[in-house]
Parts: sequence; C-alpha cells; structure tokens
Amino acid sequence: MDLYIYYRVRADHAASLQKQLQAMQSELAAQWQVETGIKRRPELQDQLQTWMEIYRQVPEGFLPALHKAVTLAGIEALIDGPRHLETFVDLDACA
Repeated sequence: MDLYIYYRVRADHAASLQKQLQAMQSELAAQWQVETGIKRRPELQDQLQTWMEIYRQVPEGFLPALHKAVTLAGIEALIDGPRHLETFVDLDACA
C-alpha cells in the first residue's frame, strides 16, 4: 500500500516545512524501510502551495507511527488546513 498525503502551505512557511519534512521522512525511511518523497504543485493559489508527501510500500503499523512523527515534528503548525490522506495499492494486489 502507498500513502499520498496532500495539504496547503503558505509560501512563507515553505522553507521551514521542507526542512522539517525531510528530517522526518529520513527518520521514517530508516526505521520502517519505506521509500519517501515530497512534491508540490508549481503554481500558487491565494499565496498557498499544494504539497504532497509520498510513502511507498508501507508496512502494517506504519500509519500510527507517521501520525506520531508528524506531531513530534510540528508539521501541522506549518500547514494551512487539514492533511488529506489517500491510499493506493498496486493493481495486482487488487485482483
């Protein structure tokens, strides 16, 4: 299962958020052996950027660890609004 989490970020928080996200994802990748990524849309809308965190092939029990890591890293203080979680599985896993 892969996780895609998107949310809005004020442009003036982008540099701080990127630093915190990279550190958090590095720790999660090492602890959980998951591939991580950060993306954002290239355009601004109302001075907000849309960002996405990616976590590929997450094992059982990863999601509570992710929520704890987000809280400890203070991520929610740097975003505008809620984090939206989407989960996807490979097509062969759906059959």
